[in-house]
Amino acid sequence: MNALAEDRLEFDPVRIDALPLYNQDFDGDYPAAGVALKAQVRAADAVLFVTPEYNRSVPGVLKNAIDLASRPYGDSAFAGLPAAVTGASVGSIGTALAQQHLRNILSYLDMAVMPQPEAYIHFKDGLVDADGRITKQDTREFLEDFVDRFVEWIDRQRS
Repeated sequence: MNALAEDRLEFDPVRIDALPLYNQDFDGDYPAAGVALKAQVRAADAVLFVTPEYNRSVPGVLKNAIDLASRPYGDSAFAGLPAAVTGASVGSIGTALAQQHLRNILSYLDMAVMPQPEAYIHFKDGLVDADGRITKQDTREFLEDFVDRFVEWIDRQRS
């Protein structure tokens, strides 16, 4: 997405693969990784969620990161932030169900989730080259429009 955004957005990817599993028992003494995750989210002007689809839903590691950044109740780093959701999958429905589940979660967390366009990318070999560029022109143009709309959404939510 960074190449598609040109100079309009700056992306700060969030690593979620090494986060501890959320446990309500540490709400009073949050782990350093959870505190750092919340700080990174709070420093953002918006959040772009990009997800695969596992078993017709979001991956557990993504749900865990969302739980860490939104707990304990009343201390969510996500509240009020604009967001967009997209994803890619080898499956023909390209993350549609995972995105719907994710939208439900984000709505509860008081995020302003961009309603349109929805972007369900059917990932096939050759779609992305070794440098991370999208090789299929119609997909690239669609995602450029998605980014344009996300920029507009962020501006609208911030005004």
